[in-house]
Amino acid sequence: MPPVTVRVQPDPFDTAHETALLLRGQDMVGGVGAFTGVVRGGNGLVALELEHYPGMTESQMQRIADSACERFGLLGCTVIHRVGRLEVGMPIVLVLCAAAHRGSAFEATEFIMDWLKTRAPFWKREVFADGRSAWVEARADDDAAAARWDGIVAAAGAELKK
Repeated sequence: MPPVTVRVQPDPFDTAHETALLLRGQDMVGGVGAFTGVVRGGNGLVALELEHYPGMTESQMQRIADSACERFGLLGCTVIHRVGRLEVGMPIVLVLCAAAHRGSAFEATEFIMDWLKTRAPFWKREVFADGRSAWVEARADDDAAAARWDGIVAAAGAELKK
């Protein structure tokens, strides 16, 4: 199994540092797919407060990363998700996927984000400038994005059997 780093932390991450760690000792990597999620504002939103289920969240993130490594032939993967109070504009999640070819790196990065949004136990509360707060509900389009990977994998498996 390729090297996989999974962390949940309140502290900021350094993308360049994490990329260097992922690539250390890797001579077969042809590309790294990278995604940095940022707290999006609008409608008076000033912050997100993120909670997680310690132990269970990291375990689920590990399963997601391991699945991406297997499905896309990754040579390494890093997934870092922040918790606590994060102001608008602050980085919230980092996904790095190293692969021999860019297509696999890009696809794996998208796969991990789709599954993180729907299968990792995080809870987000929006905090607004007027003092209101509200828990973020699951979105149907996030579920649809995650579900499409099941169809892609099934189709690929059927194609291989021909």
